[in-house]
Amino acid sequence: MTADASIVSLVATIEDRLDRVIAAAMPALSRVQARRLIEAGRVQVDGVTASKASATVAAGARIEVDQPLLPDLDRAAADVPLSVLYEDEETLVLDKPAGIVVHPREGLREVTLINVVRARYPEVCEIDATDRGGVVHRLDRDTSGVIVFAKSEASQYALKEQWRQREVAKQYLAIVEGRPDPAAGEIDAPLGPDPADPRRRAVVEAGGTARSARSAYRVLEQYGDEAALVLVRIYTGRTHQIRVHMAAVGHPVIGDFLYGGTSEAIARQALHAWRLTFTLASNGARREFVAPVPPDLRAAILELRARHAVTPAPEIGALA
Repeated sequence: MTADASIVSLVATIEDRLDRVIAAAMPALSRVQARRLIEAGRVQVDGVTASKASATVAAGARIEVDQPLLPDLDRAAADVPLSVLYEDEETLVLDKPAGIVVHPREGLREVTLINVVRARYPEVCEIDATDRGGVVHRLDRDTSGVIVFAKSEASQYALKEQWRQREVAKQYLAIVEGRPDPAAGEIDAPLGPDPADPRRRAVVEAGGTARSARSAYRVLEQYGDEAALVLVRIYTGRTHQIRVHMAAVGHPVIGDFLYGGTSEAIARQALHAWRLTFTLASNGARREFVAPVPPDLRAAILELRARHAVTPAPEIGALA
């Protein structure tokens, strides 16, 4: 065992593939992560170093996993609370807090939302052999609001197909800089990687790596020339779409350091996935789910209303 690792001991409860057994017993790990540990020689079965993730292990086999200490995803994921808006046997709808990444990516050493989901719902680990089993769509780290996870392979396929076919209604709340003019409009501008900064996306010319992107916005509350609360509906789901589109028309989301600037009103980008409408995989019912406005965004709205003597928009209300 190396100094930066710890031994996790477990017993196989059923006869199955080694990577499945490990992922089921350690919900914070996906099967891909389990396979990587096996291939790195970090797993022993009944005292013998395993070399194949596909090897079948018998029920009762003793397994030792030499797991890197950073981070202790099992323990950390189990301690993260989930705000459940809805669940059935096929689908889980959550109110995602700002500050957490949806799924693992190369080089990421922290608990992600899918780690937390798997810690509560071990069946999600069985969906597929990737780090994204159960993930239907994603929200940026610092975007809060409604997000959907699948609890079976069949529901993941059905739900992702709705996103692919653009059958999902997605509405966001955002506070943007300045006074949008016109107060309602549509932005139809393709997006692609920003050649000047790999962290960013940008409006680019059609063709090549560009992907079509369409957003519609409407001002709900105007705070002088300082800022506006807007309702944004996106018809596509490109990375950073709302953030890039609003910045492209001169009204970046406040608090968005990547496309605009920091804000005294809120410590992160003021963007919230407010309403999401889709068809449930379990019974075919069309449902709308709403995530309450989180405390930091609510405080920013109330402060701007007070400073500019703005009457609450009927759609949002007093937020008291």
